Amino acid sequence: MTGQRPDVAAATRVVVKVGSSSLTTADGAIDGRRIAGLAEVLVGRVSAGGQAVLVSSGAIASGLAPLGLPRRPRDLATQQAAASVGQGLLMARYSAAFAAHGVQAGQILLTADDLMRRAHYRNAQRTLGRLLELGILPVVNENDTVATDEIRFGDNDRLAALVAHVIRAGALILLSDVDGLYDADPRQPGARRVGRVESRADLAGVSLGRARAGTGGMVTKVDAAMIATEAGIPTVVARAGQAAAALAGEPVGTYFAAHHRRPTTRQLWLAHAAAARGRLVLDAGAVRAVLGGRASLLPAGITGVEGEFDAGDPVDLCGPAGEVVARGLVNYDVAEIPALMGRTTRSLAAELGPEYEREVVHRDDLVILARPGRPARPLA
Repeated sequence: MTGQRPDVAAATRVVVKVGSSSLTTADGAIDGRRIAGLAEVLVGRVSAGGQAVLVSSGAIASGLAPLGLPRRPRDLATQQAAASVGQGLLMARYSAAFAAHGVQAGQILLTADDLMRRAHYRNAQRTLGRLLELGILPVVNENDTVATDEIRFGDNDRLAALVAHVIRAGALILLSDVDGLYDADPRQPGARRVGRVESRADLAGVSLGRARAGTGGMVTKVDAAMIATEAGIPTVVARAGQAAAALAGEPVGTYFAAHHRRPTTRQLWLAHAAAARGRLVLDAGAVRAVLGGRASLLPAGITGVEGEFDAGDPVDLCGPAGEVVARGLVNYDVAEIPALMGRTTRSLAAELGPEYEREVVHRDDLVILARPGRPARPLA
């Protein structure tokens, strides 16, 4: 059948993400039948010899009824309270649903900070890998009881893409209450589903709308798909009821084709998970060398420094106008940089010693966030 996706169907290890809207009833309560149905689909993948990780929202929704709340609270403190009550209940439902098929589930709660600090990132990688080796199906969720940003934005889509890279998944399935990406609001007459996206250029003219607070939306799913495909992981955005078909490689939803070059774990971590501790401002020549020549950043090309960082921390590399062009691990503390700016490594070594004849950011510890000829990422 034309349109089949053999890379998704053949993936040994998959990540499936489901949002709250796909798990709840019309009144906002968790629907046990939907959890049971999703569990059955994932168990089918495991029974066929594969491995699966589920990234699931729903902790806040699970806590509404026990707290007597008629709807999702607006204030952060009550959201966190609902998540505290609901997370255990949600996990109990998943554990029972998987156990009915003889599969053990394991809970992993992550915060953004766990993926922004490299040591924590590596710990998450080891834990997920070991769970899969032991035949456990990990259920991952944002730790909503302490998180702030992820409750308000993202709905776990970005987290799912990063988890897919962490475990070197062969495919990512993002389940939604909409059956894929449309070129306009799908409620509008004439809106057409986009079946395949090869690159960001295919999104030109596609209206993604805006994600509402705490609900995710197509914007976050497309962003997550771009993170995953840049890591060499094909991604499908589909309706929750299409989970089995999506995993089987059937032409449902929207398929985002993987890039052929898979970046290193460090590169993807730098680009999408690391939080910059400061920034270095570069002159135009240094920007050209970093972007076009894939060169290391030398002190001669630095014109300014901001932030509080130590050697080994991630920093943003910015052009003369402040636009972020790259991110890398810096080899000097912030206090050392001003004395190095604008000088050659040879002159620094002659004056200060041979240990100063090194790059400020080595090219192996640097990831490009802008391309020659493309607009650079604006500074947040």
